[in-house]
Amino acid sequence: MDLLRQKNTEIAGFLEDQFLIAMPGMKDDRFARSVIYVCAHSDEGAMGLIINQTQQMLFPDLLVQLGILDEQEAIRLPPQTRDFVVRNGGPVDRSRGFVLHSGDYTVESSLPVSDDICLTATVDILRAISAGRGPRLALMALGYSGWGAGQLENEIAENGWLTCPASTDLLFDADIDRKYDRILASIGVDIAHLSPFAGHA
Repeated sequence: MDLLRQKNTEIAGFLEDQFLIAMPGMKDDRFARSVIYVCAHSDEGAMGLIINQTQQMLFPDLLVQLGILDEQEAIRLPPQTRDFVVRNGGPVDRSRGFVLHSGDYTVESSLPVSDDICLTATVDILRAISAGRGPRLALMALGYSGWGAGQLENEIAENGWLTCPASTDLLFDADIDRKYDRILASIGVDIAHLSPFAGHA
């Protein structure tokens, strides 16, 4: 994606390595109660991955579908690999996979998002994860969330999203169902006190 390539040549956007937390008044049902990790942000727009919505597809099925393993090999995967959750990264290009991961593993195509988090969108990392040679921390998503120039800033101004710095623990932990509430709690926000309306003085 062009935005990802630009991030190495431009000043990093202020929303990179941030969580976007959907407000109660979110008009787009696809993003209701979603938390998005922002991977790239520039004058051209933004790109991120929803981290608290899961796919029906299991990781071993994906490996078989991509031809990385055959069905017999997939059955023999260790439990931590077999149970690796595939997430719904967003409504754009749902056939494309992305892995967010710790910086202890990189390949030529890996793009740094922060000092310790990278994004890789090639099958090399899936092979490494399936063989137990992958990063210490990782999450995989199919599809991504994207915004054109100024679109995300407008949505934030219209009270669509809260933002906060991302925490590695909350990004990668396995408690997906409670992630939305836990991230809000981590910044001292009670969902019951959030207004769905933007304030206009």
